[in-house]
Amino acid sequence: MAGDYEGRIALVTGGSRGLGKAIAKRLAGEGAAVAITARTMDPDPKYEGSLRQTCEEIETAGGRVLAVQADLSQADERERMFARVVEEIGAPDVLVNNAAVTFLRPLDEFPERRALLMVEMHLLGPLHLIQLALPGMRERGRGWVVNLTSVAGDPIDGPPFAEFDRTAGFGLYGTVKAALNRLTQSLAAELYDDGIAVNAAAPTNPVATEGASALDLAKEDTEDISLITETVFRLCQGEPKTLTGRVVKTQSYLREVGWLP
Repeated sequence: MAGDYEGRIALVTGGSRGLGKAIAKRLAGEGAAVAITARTMDPDPKYEGSLRQTCEEIETAGGRVLAVQADLSQADERERMFARVVEEIGAPDVLVNNAAVTFLRPLDEFPERRALLMVEMHLLGPLHLIQLALPGMRERGRGWVVNLTSVAGDPIDGPPFAEFDRTAGFGLYGTVKAALNRLTQSLAAELYDDGIAVNAAAPTNPVATEGASALDLAKEDTEDISLITETVFRLCQGEPKTLTGRVVKTQSYLREVGWLP
């Protein structure tokens, strides 16, 4: 399967369903050898989608894919998963940090255990995976990292504050995404001389994935999943010396590059 990503190796986290699955399929369709990782390897009645199902769809389309089951909230699991990817298909030059866990509730009663898990999955885990990928990227003299973020990381307006900001329980989610945005830009600056691009991308509106629907986030004002896949595709194709350090929203970015009117 030939395409714009021929010869590249991509690692996409959270590849069993939703955004991660769509991104993995797009990169594989463009010729990349794709590694996917998540907690769910085999189909389970409790969940929509699995790594095995994503693999089957990519392979049926003629793509090359490796699935590695891992709990990405654990550092040793991240290291084990990454070592297997390097051993079986090579060191990735594209890393898409998509895996996440989200709990929505007011901050005054937010359990510490869940708060720590969100910090691990949205911030420390992506940083660790980037650190693991850096030696291979530096050796090749190129690399592309995209962190999946959210408009919830934007500053909120007020006072007065909107009903959503007062009642939706997005305080911690917005906090970890804001931290991820800052981490993205700091890494972009620090890795600029290495030829490694680091960007972040957010859907402008909720995407009707299984996860968003479970959290009651995608009933109206949604956008098609193709917008985030196109955005990630372009960010991982750009020149690292000019397209780095960006925190973009799908619709405005795709208008900027002429893909949307």
